[in-house]
Amino acid sequence: MTDTAVHTAILPYHGSYLMPSLEHAKVSDAMHPGILSCPADATLTEVARMMVTHHVHCLAVMNIARDESGESLVWGIISDLDLMRAGTRGEGEPRAAALAAQPIISVKPSMPLRDAAELMLSREVTHLIVVEPASERPIGILSPLDVAGALAWGES
Repeated sequence: MTDTAVHTAILPYHGSYLMPSLEHAKVSDAMHPGILSCPADATLTEVARMMVTHHVHCLAVMNIARDESGESLVWGIISDLDLMRAGTRGEGEPRAAALAAQPIISVKPSMPLRDAAELMLSREVTHLIVVEPASERPIGILSPLDVAGALAWGES
């Protein structure tokens, strides 16, 4: 009997757009626009399903905080590692608010990409929330893979 295994070639990815080199790139050149969020009371299972369904490695958790000064939007971020940690330790069905890392680390789209990468390294985080400068509202996510894109495909 002969071995008839079918081998499929993995085609190399050549980038979908030209981007500046890491030395010249801004966060806006590499970030993923848009942000996927979940409510603070979402369960671990619901968070996992959202991540898998949308093929994302993190979710923002949105919550309204009320104090004597009124209401404010409070948010955190759940990474795939946070999800895995909670899921494998068998600590019940925690809610998104309990899983979310706070405070989140945010950056402006105009920040140099190299500085954002250094911030990830120094703060030991895998995702930065990109915020609109005037409103501070989240407009995108920056991950290490986005930085890798600048290293791989960036042109001077």
